[in-house]
Amino acid sequence: MSTEPPFTPGERVVPQAGRGGRDGDRPGARRRRMISIPSLARRGRTTLRHFVLLLAGGYISWLEARRDATGGRGLLFRLQSFMASLCRIFVDPEMAALPFPVQLRKRLEILGPTYVKLGQILSLRRDILPLSVTSELQNLLSRVPDVPFDSIRQIIEEDLGGSVDRLFSQIDPAPLASASIAQTHRATTVDGDLVILKVVKPGIRELLIRDAALLRLFGRILQLLVPQYQPRRVADEFCEYTLREVEMRREADNTLTFTENFKDMPEVVFPKVYHSLCGDRVLCEEYLQGVSPDSDVAASMTADDRQTLIDVGAAAIIRMLYEDGFFHADLHPGNLMVLPGPKVGFIDLGMVGYLEPRLRNHLLYTFYGMVMEDFEHAARHLADAAQTDAGSDVPGFRQAVKEVCRKWRRAANFEEHSLALLMLESVQLGARFRMYFPVEMVLMVKALITYEGVGYLMDPDFNVAGVSQRHVYRIFRSQMSPARLLRQGLRNAPDMVEALVRLPVLVSEGLRILEQQTRRPKQRALAGARGTMFGGACLISGAILAGLNGPWFAWAPLFVLGLLIPLRGRE
Repeated sequence: MSTEPPFTPGERVVPQAGRGGRDGDRPGARRRRMISIPSLARRGRTTLRHFVLLLAGGYISWLEARRDATGGRGLLFRLQSFMASLCRIFVDPEMAALPFPVQLRKRLEILGPTYVKLGQILSLRRDILPLSVTSELQNLLSRVPDVPFDSIRQIIEEDLGGSVDRLFSQIDPAPLASASIAQTHRATTVDGDLVILKVVKPGIRELLIRDAALLRLFGRILQLLVPQYQPRRVADEFCEYTLREVEMRREADNTLTFTENFKDMPEVVFPKVYHSLCGDRVLCEEYLQGVSPDSDVAASMTADDRQTLIDVGAAAIIRMLYEDGFFHADLHPGNLMVLPGPKVGFIDLGMVGYLEPRLRNHLLYTFYGMVMEDFEHAARHLADAAQTDAGSDVPGFRQAVKEVCRKWRRAANFEEHSLALLMLESVQLGARFRMYFPVEMVLMVKALITYEGVGYLMDPDFNVAGVSQRHVYRIFRSQMSPARLLRQGLRNAPDMVEALVRLPVLVSEGLRILEQQTRRPKQRALAGARGTMFGGACLISGAILAGLNGPWFAWAPLFVLGLLIPLRGRE
């Protein structure tokens, strides 16, 4: 049974990503034990077959588009048409007639839950993939067939170690929802509490672990072929996030963390977790009796209540993202609830995002700059949040972000005048300038889009900049409060004490070195100038050869000479 983690009073809680599991067993070790070589080989053959067919179908689709654009003339085109004819032997004609993004979506649906989930994550990565692909992947099937209740009952009894009739007074056999990974049922405990049971579907965990191993392998292969789309990074990010979702104890811990972080905001509600009725594959939590933000009941609320809900929702999401760094990473209107009060409820907390302090600060300053229309600072901090390489064009990226922001300022409707969509469009520019952003940023933007969309749904005159500005100011004030600065100082106290202890030794050593320098005989003003000039020439020559991709054995000795000759001259 999972126990509540210890919390330090007054501190925000961000659990470690590797947490979870029984007896201190690492999740990675448990996952490896679930992989059987024969089943992995069978799944690998199936996945590889669909991957090859997707490439063949994509080649046919590309050739047809080229035929329509150019008329299909020339010897090269005839050769390409012959290759496409060979591909048609293996690809289903109906599938080959579809555009590549549609073929990709259908192949993912055929491959099952893991790849449906992969497609849903890829649909958010507009910073890496073309818009035509991400738009089509948004049409992936979100509801899958229900699992018979007998199978669900068996998993509950195996996981909780007891009969369903003894653990619950009643379980509704008809599921409330059936997603690709888990299925939820309404139930009543023996004490009469109304709860929700979230049960991982049979065989899903093993399937996800096998598919994750294969996806990581394919990601490394594709990285050699199409590095501009970062397939290895995408595969690793997806596998890590998806494998967390099948660990119900982790979701229980996530709910506890959110509850602790928002204990000073009673108007933000998270479901109560029943730990004695939770297991590795079963989560039992309170049934929140509320309505969806897009329901008729929410629409009939008074204007004051709707404004209260918008403000509470803004405060909660901005705190998650920019203050706690621990946020709901699968936020959409279906995971938000309007509760009596009015209050805002968050459910389905299996997928969470972590923003480490440095990244969180850059994103806060980016968001603040966009809210305040200080686009120069917004572009600078957004660029600092990206990962770069030798081919990255940071100045070009900053300039492009500023131009997008200025265009946004002239807009006048929600579709264009949206802070979240502005940030999404800015992140999308990254691929063009070889600036790569972590998946947490994309999930963060998704949360902001949900917040804005619900806000405009409840109030067509919703001023997102005005509401956000107030809560961002609050975060800035809390960061600069004397109590917070004192806590940060106390955290650094051991390092400060160590520095003070070593200070006398460092001072005496510095004085000794200074005394030795002052006692040296004076040197001629131009002593060593010849060696320095020659060494500089060697360094410049070596840099030019390296920049022109010259052979290493030509520029490496020049670098060595350029460093050694001036040192020898000084001696």
